[in-house]
Amino acid sequence: MTQTITLEARVPDASAGRRFDAVIAELFPEHSRSRLAGWIKSGQALLDGREARPRDPVRGGERVTVAAEIGIQTDAPAEDIALDVLYEDADVIVLDKPAGLVVHPGAGNPAGTLVNALLHRDPSLAALPRAGIVHRLDKDTSGVMVVARTLEAHTSLVDQLSAREVHRQYLAVVVGALVSGGTANAPIDRHPRDRLRMAVRDDGKDAVTHFRLRERFRAHTLLECRLETGRTHQIRVHMAHLKHPIVGDPLYGGPLKLPRGASEDTIAALRGFKRQALHAETLEFRHPVSGEPVRCTAPVPADLRALIDALREDLREHEARAR
Repeated sequence: MTQTITLEARVPDASAGRRFDAVIAELFPEHSRSRLAGWIKSGQALLDGREARPRDPVRGGERVTVAAEIGIQTDAPAEDIALDVLYEDADVIVLDKPAGLVVHPGAGNPAGTLVNALLHRDPSLAALPRAGIVHRLDKDTSGVMVVARTLEAHTSLVDQLSAREVHRQYLAVVVGALVSGGTANAPIDRHPRDRLRMAVRDDGKDAVTHFRLRERFRAHTLLECRLETGRTHQIRVHMAHLKHPIVGDPLYGGPLKLPRGASEDTIAALRGFKRQALHAETLEFRHPVSGEPVRCTAPVPADLRALIDALREDLREHEARAR
């Protein structure tokens, strides 16, 4: 399956003397620089009907034409896996990913992933990088994600993420009764010894997470976390670094912490929560074509809601006994 891209524009006279690859990037900003450079090198982007090198200077007034064939980028098989779609149009799909669903096929997960499900819903996504997925959620993190359906939408969303213009808000149940919100500003990179983990490192990549209290319990807190950057495992690593790891986190969570004198129901709720208590609640971005804001919210899943209810009830019972 292929997509055919046809573009045409005139080089402004004011661009005389500039490099062809720089000018074409300004003429067609909906496509990435690397993609446009590839089309120049392959002869699919022409300057006045002739092939040119990326570094060749333009004179001004030339006609730039692109006739590019976009082949298969993702060869994963399509699978009929149900998706909970929150918003959809010709350019994007916004969905609520359930906990337990892997995003990309890989070692140990060759099928049964979000990519497989997306290719069943829209086979044309096979012609996009990563089937249109521009950001990811961990397997056991639930919540809202956006997927591009066109190359133009893909470029726009990647640019918005890079410019930190996408609003991403999460809910997290963490260990400890916090008294205030704050900001975790600590660089993150791969753990030096455990390749499955990330870690705060002085030589890591810039990582910033803002958090505020949504609800406080006796020995736990429900936080609202906002990502300024989007590093792998960012919220999980930052909260563990602050000594308030996310409940149920198998990589960063540490030992189970129970409220003093907790009921059997509370203990069962905490012991029985086997994934990180993290949910991508809200995603807001600029629509790649209209420019209008798109805001989608994914409801709190049943298992996380039950955990929050159990901690809330534990607090009520404790306050009732103290009266």
